[in-house]
Amino acid sequence: MKKDKIIYWATTGIVGAMMLFSGYSYFSNQQAIDGFKQIGFPDFFRIELGIAKILGALAILIPQVPNKVKEWAYAGLGITFISASIAHYANGDAISNTITPIVILGILAVSNIYLQKISKSVV
Repeated sequence: MKKDKIIYWATTGIVGAMMLFSGYSYFSNQQAIDGFKQIGFPDFFRIELGIAKILGALAILIPQVPNKVKEWAYAGLGITFISASIAHYANGDAISNTITPIVILGILAVSNIYLQKISKSVV
C-alpha cells in the first residue's frame, strides 16, 4: 500500500509539475508562443490549451477532487500528449519532440493505474 502511494504521487507529481509549467509557459514564454505559430496553430488554441493543462494538472494533483473528475483530466491530458506527438511528427520536428509526449503519456498511465489501486484499497 505504501509503495503504491509513493508510485502514484511520484508519477502524478511529475506529470502535474510538467503540465503546470507547460501551461504557464504558453502565456509567458515567447519561444512557446512562437512554436505554436510555427506549427500553424491559431493563437486562441495556445490560450485554450494552456488553461486546460493547468486545470488538468490541478485536478490530478489536488486530493479532494473527486475521482470521476480526475478520470476526465487523465483522458484530456492523454489526448493532449497524443496530439502533441502527432503535431510534432507532422511538422517534421526532431524525433525527441515526437517521442517525449509519448513517454509522458506512459507516466500518466502509471499514475492513473496507481490511482485506481489506491482508490480500491481505501473502499
